[in-house]
Amino acid sequence: MTDGKVLVVGATGKVGRHVVAGLLAEGVEVRAMTTRDPAEVALPDGVEVVRGDVTAPDSLPLDGVGSVFLVWPLLSAELAPPVVDAIAKRAGRIVYLSATSAGDDEVFHTRVERLIEASEADWTFLRAGGFASNVLGWADEIRSAGVVRDAYGAAARPLIHEKDIADVAVRVLVEEGHNGAKYALTGPEVSTQSEQLRTIGEAIGRPLRWEEVSRGAARRQLLDNGWPASFADGALDYWERISRDPEPVSPHVAQVTGRPARTFREWVDDHVADFR
Repeated sequence: MTDGKVLVVGATGKVGRHVVAGLLAEGVEVRAMTTRDPAEVALPDGVEVVRGDVTAPDSLPLDGVGSVFLVWPLLSAELAPPVVDAIAKRAGRIVYLSATSAGDDEVFHTRVERLIEASEADWTFLRAGGFASNVLGWADEIRSAGVVRDAYGAAARPLIHEKDIADVAVRVLVEEGHNGAKYALTGPEVSTQSEQLRTIGEAIGRPLRWEEVSRGAARRQLLDNGWPASFADGALDYWERISRDPEPVSPHVAQVTGRPARTFREWVDDHVADFR
């Protein structure tokens, strides 16, 4: 169980805001860090909202903090060493929202994990798989034309609801027995991208269509949307791979929370207004 306040870094994000709510429900004192004006941040009553920025380690609001839920907001680990060092010296525990790829590939999550492992703090890594919320990138095409044009419609993975990631984080922060764990977090069922689109169509009551495009066309779309070339190529390589070898389902959400992970359809039902 955590001693002292929990600092939530990334408190206004998709996962962080649910971590904040879950900790409050457990009676934990929560400090939410934001790079914005705290007065402009909409979080529940009872949350201490404080300005801070990982690019300026001295700004981290760590006084009285016993544990930190850390979301690394950058696409490089270059600035991570002084941040991890500052947290480890002031807080006893770090719960880091990592990614499944950290266990296999040399990505920035891998480097952040290594820094945390080498620190003085206790730690737990939440290696999340594909976020269901990533399909919100299709929302404009769904609303305007009912057609999603992309590559690798057969790419298959068990997308996870952001609330499940948060629920695991809360349990890890309020319970004993999770130190040193590396939890792979996924949804409960594998579906392809084209199947996910069909599920959205069923929820909103409209027929939707997947239109397969070439890898080159998909790459151009990603670059036009601001993706660095290395990230675009890595993503396309991965989607091609899971078209042949789907991501496995992990049992860790159920094991940690004591209930099944939410299905993709449940995620869609929670976000149906985004697609109408």
